Amino acid sequence: MNTETASAITPAQYVQHHLDHLLFNLNSMSFGNNGFWTLNLDTVLVSLVTGLIIATLLRVVAVRMTAGVPGKLQNFVEIIIEFVQKSVTDTFHGTSKIIAPLALTIFVWVFFMNVMDLLPIDLLPRALAAVGFTHFKNVPTADPNMTFAMSISVFVLIIFYNFKIKGWHLAKEVFTKPFGIYLFPLNITFRLVEEFVKPLSLALRLFGNMFAGELVFILIALLPWWAQWLPGGIWSIFHILIISIQAFIFMMLTIVYLSMAHDKH
Repeated sequence: MNTETASAITPAQYVQHHLDHLLFNLNSMSFGNNGFWTLNLDTVLVSLVTGLIIATLLRVVAVRMTAGVPGKLQNFVEIIIEFVQKSVTDTFHGTSKIIAPLALTIFVWVFFMNVMDLLPIDLLPRALAAVGFTHFKNVPTADPNMTFAMSISVFVLIIFYNFKIKGWHLAKEVFTKPFGIYLFPLNITFRLVEEFVKPLSLALRLFGNMFAGELVFILIALLPWWAQWLPGGIWSIFHILIISIQAFIFMMLTIVYLSMAHDKH
């Protein structure tokens, strides 16, 4: 944080400012928190923009793909696809055409949204302040609304494939596993807990790690400019690892949960 910012607001106000979202109310069609139908507009915009960039990039690579010596971009995309495909092959026990594309989408999209945390804390907020936006958060995955939206989408797929693949066998599984039919109330309770923990684990793990990383960068920005480079550089290098691991974990848990939905006891 520079001296102008430090003289204008307190450290606590600076931290709070960077934790507040750009809000837009759908009822009044105005900016600000005016009720239930209020969107975190920064989360929506950044997630959409990163998604469009990824889709465009992959489309360009697919159209220009050659059978000969691949270019650097094609080679990079092929490495990612092979990595995701191997993860699906090693983990997923069923047969589905949607799992590998879904895993690729999740891994790449979550990674790119996480990468937004490596941008300078004040870069986008300062740029958008010039056009009247007083708050803007860079990282969609540091917003629990985004992580829960993704995890609930995966949860819907889990429920769908449980019914599609297992059919009436699902009822037998819910009522009899793991303690037998005579303890069916306990079996049902265990099953409900098991299923509802899945979206919670997906959403909260990603949100918690990215929110903590964002907060550390904000705290580093509170240091004098000459003292930011060393801790900022070290944390950025370490955070690159966190960003990659969190994208990988979200993808792998999705594959594992969908594989469980395809398995019969």
